[in-house]
Amino acid sequence: MCHVYASTDPARYECTTRSLRLQSSVTSVRLENEFWEILDGLARRQQLSTGQFITELYGEVMQTKGTVPNLASMLRVACAVHLHINAEPAVRSA
Repeated sequence: MCHVYASTDPARYECTTRSLRLQSSVTSVRLENEFWEILDGLARRQQLSTGQFITELYGEVMQTKGTVPNLASMLRVACAVHLHINAEPAVRSA
């Protein structure tokens, strides 16, 4: 099992920083490339740019929670939740 993770292409866990505008302020977010790929895919499915998708997600979290203490962590967890939700049917049928 560890071989699957140990043999992962290092480019997937290299970090990339992107700039985006949240509530009239420009900010930068540094995430591993794997998370950017997931976010890019989620945005495409909703016919949004990744920046637009993150802005909408950020706005929804602000409305429901009132704060986003760590944007990068929130985005990583959103990706993990997405993967978890999509994996559940396969797990249940096994």
